[in-house]
Amino acid sequence: MGTQTRIHEVPTTTKGHLQPTTPADRTSTAWDMASLWIGLIFGVPSYYIAGSLVEEGMTWWQGIIIVVFAKIILLFPLLLTSHPGTRYGIPFPVLARSSFGIYGAHLPSFLRALVACGWFGIETWIGGQAIYLLLPEFIKEWAFAQTLDWLGTSPAELICYVIFWGIQLLLLLNGMKGIKKLERYSAPILVLLAFLLFTWAYLKAGGFGPMLSQPSQLTPSQFWYLFFPSLTANVGSWAAVALTIPDFTRYAKSQRDQVLGQFIIPIVMGCFSFIGLAVTSSTEVIFGYPISNPITLLSKISNSFTVILFIPAITLVIVTTNIPANIVAPANFLVSLNPRFFTFQKAAFLTSLFSLVFQPWKIFSNADSFVYTWLISYAAIIGPVCSIILTDYYIIRRTILNVDGLYSLNHTSEYYYCKGWNLVAVSSLVIAVAPIVPGFVHKLGILKTLPEALIFIYNVGWFFGFFMAAFLYGILSLRLGPKFRVGVPSSSSSLHDPLF
Repeated sequence: MGTQTRIHEVPTTTKGHLQPTTPADRTSTAWDMASLWIGLIFGVPSYYIAGSLVEEGMTWWQGIIIVVFAKIILLFPLLLTSHPGTRYGIPFPVLARSSFGIYGAHLPSFLRALVACGWFGIETWIGGQAIYLLLPEFIKEWAFAQTLDWLGTSPAELICYVIFWGIQLLLLLNGMKGIKKLERYSAPILVLLAFLLFTWAYLKAGGFGPMLSQPSQLTPSQFWYLFFPSLTANVGSWAAVALTIPDFTRYAKSQRDQVLGQFIIPIVMGCFSFIGLAVTSSTEVIFGYPISNPITLLSKISNSFTVILFIPAITLVIVTTNIPANIVAPANFLVSLNPRFFTFQKAAFLTSLFSLVFQPWKIFSNADSFVYTWLISYAAIIGPVCSIILTDYYIIRRTILNVDGLYSLNHTSEYYYCKGWNLVAVSSLVIAVAPIVPGFVHKLGILKTLPEALIFIYNVGWFFGFFMAAFLYGILSLRLGPKFRVGVPSSSSSLHDPLF
């Protein structure tokens, strides 16, 4: 019986969109993977995250060390998670079935989808802010352009947000092909814009001397107190994309292509972060105080050149990075949840609609809420999920997966576990995340006092959760795992020959 026939005979939880890629689908080269990350990295949030370190009192070189170190750390789980996507051609929701179970995989996919919804809202808010800058000054003086305390923003800014939200939906109706065409131009455009902004700061501040000579505003103890949450936030900024990277590496030609293409991340991130850090440093010289948000900075230097060149280009870049980075993962989750009802377009629409719930204007309102609350808090969940999947794939299964079994609803499948759920994985996730929760509640201001140990655990949430979950899942799987399994493990079976 041929391989293609077997695909249709195996009972599946997903169809078409989530099936393994065929050799003919594997067209992404190392340059394609590199282009993907260049397009993702060169964006307003990356600039803002880097610039916020200067705003918090660090020097530009201290910020560079934190950013690059964080991306080097993240590169290892990123490449490890990429491997099964390329080898077996499966997306993240299917890979998660190996460790969490056929139905249990919906849990990590749902958590990742929630993060993507939040990010989609944040990127859309940035695009809306760019549109707001295009409005004539007399409109900004009207009453409906004034901030409402109960809303957290102004009706005018909210309307601009909805307009940009609608533009993205129209593009999504045509699927991802149109977006992929625009991606070819977005990264070079933003590189040019970053260079022009850097040149402006250089000339306005009076050269590299004043631009990069701003001293640290932190004592050694203050620096180290800020170092760990800043490192965690910078790891967390791309931890969610790294978790679901199989959604992209499943199209890679080979493992060599995906590795080489992604090895540039610390270098590219370091270069772009230098621009964000240097320009933010220069604003302290130019304006007397640091401005880490590039949209706020553009409003300060607003002129016809800025309006004509920067604003339309920024909106183009946001569209081409926001959709692939924050729509693919939740769309895949919804399709895997109910393939008969959800198409990619329906799932994308629901994702964009749900992003409103996050009120992104509040998350992105300042560095503390965006960097030290949003990034750190969701990283504390993503880290344990990632380590459970990696521990299962590399230690428990030694990189051997039964692809047919991953798509089977049969209760004898080795991935069916206990009624479709691997209780070991779920328990490990809950136990690893639980100690981080008090710190998050404290950060929100709900708990006024908390032991320093729990605050520190929150500040290093990704690291704590990652290693704790890996340890728990490894130990429990080796000792208790078989008691939770109903199915019987079978030999490896791939719908398509693995690529090494």
